[in-house]
Amino acid sequence: MKLRVIILLFALILQVIGSPSIAVPETPPNIILILADDLGYGDLGIYGAELIKTPHLERLADEGVRLTNFYASGNVCTPSRAGLLTGRYAIRNGLADKTITVNDQRGLPEGATTIGGLLQQHGYRTALIGKWHLGHHTEAQQPNAQGFGEFYGLLHPNDTEQPIYRNTLTTGELFEQSGLTRRFTEEAVRYIEADTDQPFFLFLSHTAPHIPLVPSPAFAGTSRAGAYGDVVEELDWSVGQVLEAVQRNQLAGNTVIIFTSDNGPFPEGSTGGLRGGKGTAWDGGYRVPFIARWPGRIPASTTSDAMTMNIDLLPTLAEAAGVPLSRSGQLDGRNIMPVLLGDTDKSPHEALFFFNNERIAALRTQRWRMVLSDYPPWRDAKPVLFEATRMREILLFDLSRDPGEQYDMSRDHSDAGQHLLEHLERGRKTLEVLSSHTDGEMYEGLDKN
Repeated sequence: MKLRVIILLFALILQVIGSPSIAVPETPPNIILILADDLGYGDLGIYGAELIKTPHLERLADEGVRLTNFYASGNVCTPSRAGLLTGRYAIRNGLADKTITVNDQRGLPEGATTIGGLLQQHGYRTALIGKWHLGHHTEAQQPNAQGFGEFYGLLHPNDTEQPIYRNTLTTGELFEQSGLTRRFTEEAVRYIEADTDQPFFLFLSHTAPHIPLVPSPAFAGTSRAGAYGDVVEELDWSVGQVLEAVQRNQLAGNTVIIFTSDNGPFPEGSTGGLRGGKGTAWDGGYRVPFIARWPGRIPASTTSDAMTMNIDLLPTLAEAAGVPLSRSGQLDGRNIMPVLLGDTDKSPHEALFFFNNERIAALRTQRWRMVLSDYPPWRDAKPVLFEATRMREILLFDLSRDPGEQYDMSRDHSDAGQHLLEHLERGRKTLEVLSSHTDGEMYEGLDKN
C-alpha cells in the first residue's frame, strides 16, 4: 500500500511540473527478461524453424508482439550483455573488446546504470538467475553490486567448469552441465512465487544453447535437430514453466515478459537464411529473435519490422515502469514502447552500429546495410578488409530485397552509400574515439567523396 501511495504521489508531481515523456502506471508491472545464449534468428518455430519444436515461445508470440529486425548490440556475449543492461554500446563501458575471460580483470564500471539498478532505485526487487559474464575480479563488478538484489548462477560461460553462486558466495553445488537449464528455471519459478507486494524485475539469463550442448536426460534425443535442437526445446520448456508460474500466481495481467538472444548462433543453429553467425560482421551475427507480451497493453499476434536493438531495452522498460531517466546519462538506446504497442512501425534510430571489438564493422538504416570488415573478434590478427574496400568501394546491401547480404549495390545506389558513410563518420567521432585504438587504418581506402 505504501508503494502505491508513493507512486501516485510521484505521478501527481509529474503532472504539476510537466513531464510528457513518462507515463507512470498506477501499478508498476513486473518484468521478466529471458535471454538465450547463442540462439540463432531461425531457431524458433515462429521464426521458421522446422526441426525444433518451440510451442511455448510460439504461444508467447501469439499473445504478444514479434520483432523481425531486432539486433543484439554485440556479436559475442560480453559486449552484447553490456549493451542490453546499460542501454549503451559496450565501448562506452570499456567492454567492446572481446569477451571477458576467467583471468580478465575487466567488468562493468562501478556505478554503471543498469536496468536492474534503475528499477531497484524505484521500488523493484531485482534478481539475476543464470549467466553473468560482465566481470568477476572484484565484488563491485558482480551482479549484487550492479543492480541485482539476488543472484544465483554462474559468473562465466558454461564452457568453463566453475562454482555456482548465490549472491557473493559459492553454494557448493555440483557443476552439472545437463542440469543448468532446469536449475535456473526452478530458481526463477521460486522468485516469481515469492510472497511480496513489491513489483519485481527478473533477468533469467540462460546458458543454453551455448556449447557444450548437453541436454538433460528428459530432453536428450527428443528433437529432430540433434543435441542442439534438444537444448533449444528444453529452453522452450523453461519458458513454459515461467509462463505457468506467472499464470498460477495471477500475475499475467501486469507482467511484461520479453524473450531474446545475446547474439547469433555458433557453431550450430540457424540464422534463418541470414549471412554469417556469431563473431562475424554479417547480419546473422547480430539479428536475433525478440518476443514481448504485456496483456492489455501489447496487442496480441502482432509483428513489427522496425529496426531495433537490445540497447533499447533500458529506456523501454523504464517507460513501462514509469521510471524517469537522468538527462545527464549518455544513452544510445531509444524507447521502443510505441513500436511494441503497435502505435508506430517506424524505428526511432536513424542508424545502428555493429562492432567487432572496438571497431565499427557494419552499420544499417531501415533499408540499407553497409559491411566494412569481417573477422571473428576472438582473433588477435589485424582486421581483414574486404578487397572491395581496398579498391575504394563499399559493400552495400539492400535488405528489403536481399536480406542474405549477397549482392553489393554500391555502384547502383551511391547516394545510399554516401548517406551511410556520413553516419559512419559520426559514429567514429562519437564512439570509436572512446577506444584504445585511435588510428584510422581500418578505414583507409574508403572513398567518402
